[in-house]
Amino acid sequence: RRVHGGRVRQSLHVGSIPDTLPCREKEATEVRNFIVGHLLNGTGGCMYISGVPGTGKTSTVFNVVRQCEIETNRRKLPKFQLVTINGMSMIAPSQAMTQIHQQLSGEKLSADAATETLDKRFSIKKKKKDSQSIILVVDELDLLFTRRQYILYNIFEWPCRPNSGLIVLAIANTMDLPERALNRISSRIGLTRVTFYPYTFKQLKEILASRVHQEIDESSAVFNDDAMEFAARKVAAQSGDARRALDICRLAAEISERGELLKDSIKSNEYRVTLLHVNRALDELYSCPTVEAVRRCSILEQYFLKAMVSEFRRTGMEECSCSRIINQMSSLCRIEGYSVPLIGSIFSLIDNLYSQRVILIEPGPPNVYQRIRLNLSIDDVTYALNHNKVGL
Repeated sequence: RRVHGGRVRQSLHVGSIPDTLPCREKEATEVRNFIVGHLLNGTGGCMYISGVPGTGKTSTVFNVVRQCEIETNRRKLPKFQLVTINGMSMIAPSQAMTQIHQQLSGEKLSADAATETLDKRFSIKKKKKDSQSIILVVDELDLLFTRRQYILYNIFEWPCRPNSGLIVLAIANTMDLPERALNRISSRIGLTRVTFYPYTFKQLKEILASRVHQEIDESSAVFNDDAMEFAARKVAAQSGDARRALDICRLAAEISERGELLKDSIKSNEYRVTLLHVNRALDELYSCPTVEAVRRCSILEQYFLKAMVSEFRRTGMEECSCSRIINQMSSLCRIEGYSVPLIGSIFSLIDNLYSQRVILIEPGPPNVYQRIRLNLSIDDVTYALNHNKVGL
């Protein structure tokens, strides 16, 4: 049973990409139809794929691309060249152009030279033998946001050129990023959109069940049905993030395999994950010092953190200026019947949260334009605030 338990834990790892993704069939079909249509027609196009973190955007896209590669090898689809970049892996957004050009040509150029070369490449009409399509997957597109916006402009505009043959799959957390970044030209850019909404309780339970290769109603499965349902409900109530549900169940499986709680729950010769194991996993996941610090926060500090979570969920970004958080907090205080604190008091509580490593602040003297972000996950903050009855 130990070997079996190891396989279960491995299948529940967030880095383990399954052959099929349950509950995202509709979105996968839309992405596939988009890719196949442009490959067969030899045209370019841009699909904007948005949704909050943990909703299966990246996994779905790469699963579909992988299937297209298989069909290409079987000569069912035209050949294409795959280029992938991730905004999170770059020191500066300008590196995007360098990486795209390097993957296409094998030559490393400066950002400006790469941009110029790519611009020419996607403008010139190609000979038939050189007309192979290019699929460009851009993950974490939000992080390529710059003041000049030439990077986002090029990524959205190049596929629209008649001879580009460029198929862009842009993945982002923010639903309205094209309008906010390129409001003057967004109407001229033909974007196809797919939105990934947070998983529901039933969807999360189905995902967990598929990962441990069992039917949801199978009574003899490794996971007790109540345990899986409890984990799915907990996560669905907070964020709908499948990664968090997988983390909880993987830790619960580890606790069960270590033989903990056996006298309270199961026979010593069995490997089975129960409700008690999931409860222990939740306690371990949410018992880090920063979560404890959130639980000990004052009412105003909790409102400030709640305002941060609301703003991050609204924008899909993981950081923003202090001014936006202060505006959210002021509205929240009015709704809850509290007096809006003075700006000096707000900066004092920000300093206190920073000293406890609950938040991270851009270096410099205190001002409303400083960038600010959480030093723990939104799920952790939500759990701690709900524990203190400052619900989200």
